[in-house]
Amino acid sequence: MKLKTIAFTLLAATAAVVVVPAHASIELLATASIAGNSTDLSGLTNTLENGAPNNLLGGFGSGIAYAGNGTFVAMPDRGPNAVSYNSALDDTTSYIDRFQTFKLTLSASSGGNLPFTLTPTLTKTTLLSSSTPLVYGSGAGLGVGSGAPSQNTASTNYFTGRSDGFDPTKLSGSPNNARLDPESIRVSNDGKSVFISDEYGPYVYQFDKATGQRIKTYSLPAYYDVAHLSPVGNTEISGNSTGRVANKGMEGLAITPDGKTLVGVMQSPLIQDGGTKGLQTRIITIDVATGETHEYVYTLANKKNTVSDIIAINDHEFLVDERDGNGGTDAATKKLVRVDITGATDVSGDVTLPTSLTPVSQSLFLDLLDPKYGLAGSSFPAKIEGLAFGDDVTLNGQTLHTLVVTNDNDFLTDASSNFYVFGFTNADLPGYVAQQLAAVPEPETYALMGLGLVGLVAARKRKTRAAAHA
Repeated sequence: MKLKTIAFTLLAATAAVVVVPAHASIELLATASIAGNSTDLSGLTNTLENGAPNNLLGGFGSGIAYAGNGTFVAMPDRGPNAVSYNSALDDTTSYIDRFQTFKLTLSASSGGNLPFTLTPTLTKTTLLSSSTPLVYGSGAGLGVGSGAPSQNTASTNYFTGRSDGFDPTKLSGSPNNARLDPESIRVSNDGKSVFISDEYGPYVYQFDKATGQRIKTYSLPAYYDVAHLSPVGNTEISGNSTGRVANKGMEGLAITPDGKTLVGVMQSPLIQDGGTKGLQTRIITIDVATGETHEYVYTLANKKNTVSDIIAINDHEFLVDERDGNGGTDAATKKLVRVDITGATDVSGDVTLPTSLTPVSQSLFLDLLDPKYGLAGSSFPAKIEGLAFGDDVTLNGQTLHTLVVTNDNDFLTDASSNFYVFGFTNADLPGYVAQQLAAVPEPETYALMGLGLVGLVAARKRKTRAAAHA
């Protein structure tokens, strides 16, 4: 079905009465989901090596960021690879990396258990590319053809999720590699570019928001890279003694409210810091203007957990998404932890962490499995991976800040991408400062109609008045 043009506006304050007590604890405001078989606006009509369509709208809960004017950008990872087809490539394909732009509307609910209804509008799909040539896998001996997308031109070389797109003579962080496994995204304060972190390098790239073309590469310390590369993740793990663990690179990325500092977090400890058997993973700050870095340590609650995202509360405090790998009734840890780098040991330049150090301070902000939210259960997703602050909403005269939490559905057509919107006050998160984004032109909007969409995402406009008269 074609996507129809529709403009969504915030519904007038004539809906159901919503009562929110002063200084309420963190509230679940709305939930919604998008069906796994939905398609995006990339215009790509080809089929990938594993038979999946190249325009599958999935995985975008890997990362989400507020983009101004009531829009969000959402970050899919490296593409469909959850279904086995070629173990020599870790089941990856030449899926072209991209980000999705949504108009997200939150309106007062006329019924139900939650005060708001979420409705999304997909406005644009932006493909990620380099103006200079990239190294693609030839496919020789792997049972597949070249990994170079047929859509490439002389000046547009697309990044893909295929695991063999690397130069074996260089470290994994080489910016000439075509392979990119994006996991988090943030928008520059001028609204003109996006910053994306990945797991393959790990890389941190800046892309033009309008065109998707790479405009800058941020170099990370060499000890984050691995020296012996392989299209099979387990082979990379066994073949290296330093660097990021395969498929557990820079999973999260934040930007401070002033837009001057990027803050990345590694999903798991570096190999030399214990890898998947360690507890101390690294947070790295990157000066946007100069590229200067500093490093700190975050302590995992246990060795089964990983970190999936980070978002800035202010210039020194952050929320970190720590989770286990289980879904449904087996899920045990899906927590947002408040951290402060003030007073933590700067471990910059330490290839291996010192035996004596002060990690970042940590305290619980939100437990998604808390029974009061009613989210835990057989359908709760394993991969809670995206965090974004949104616009304020007003309920009964009280201002609430909003936080959007998303999951990665691994591009599975029978699994949904879910959105959970929470409201909180200054008392719940002291020191919170909203990122100040410049106004950007609002793109043409397209409603997600007939795509198995069940209402979506959060209302945004920094001073939105949404419903509820006493």
